[in-house]
Amino acid sequence: MKAHILAIGKLRGPESELCEDYLKRLQGAVTVKEMTASKSLAPERVQDAEAKLLLDAIPQGSFTILLDERGKDLSSRELTDKLASWGLQADGTATFLIGGADGVTETVRQRAQATLAFGRATWPHRLVRLMLIEQLYRARQIAAGHPYHRD
Repeated sequence: MKAHILAIGKLRGPESELCEDYLKRLQGAVTVKEMTASKSLAPERVQDAEAKLLLDAIPQGSFTILLDERGKDLSSRELTDKLASWGLQADGTATFLIGGADGVTETVRQRAQATLAFGRATWPHRLVRLMLIEQLYRARQIAAGHPYHRD
């Protein structure tokens, strides 16, 4: 399965370095597209602009998963199984959406075919991206029977 991550905001610093490390380990199986809305927009228009950026970038036929604290909380093994089923439903591709600091619009929520959470806590979108990439790497290792994951 090929995974795409569409994320609002640009990473810098330690989060960026860690993401790059996991992306190298994934050897091209995961791509990240960073997007930002115009800084000249009024604050009440930013979320709508971010929604348009996310929705317009979803590849045709891809299974779409929104990262949101209201989503389903899965163990790493459960996520591994879900990734396999999501990939089979969508020509082998899955697209993960990560909104900006103010979250996503209802339109984005409705477009998602699944919603995933990393626990009930609200996480900064910069950390969510890192956690997602690590979990995608972990799922790959679980599927391969590699000892990276320990139960």
